[in-house]
Amino acid sequence: MPKRILQGTVTSDKNEQTVTVLVERRFTHPVMKKTVRSSKKYRAHDPLNTFKVGDTVRIEECAPVSKSKRWRVVTEASA
Repeated sequence: MPKRILQGTVTSDKNEQTVTVLVERRFTHPVMKKTVRSSKKYRAHDPLNTFKVGDTVRIEECAPVSKSKRWRVVTEASA
């Protein structure tokens, strides 16, 4: 089964080997037909502490690394 890959912005890198990534998705509201922005934060595994706040990264689903981490950083997304 293919793993989900999401793209978002790093909002926190204060934890060791962990980054918090804000992923924003846009969809059309079913009744109002207006484009709505919805966002969610994911905690992702970054073993080398390479990513800093403001970086745009891709994260991929993986086996649980800790209680809250179910994602890992794959690469920095190209602009």
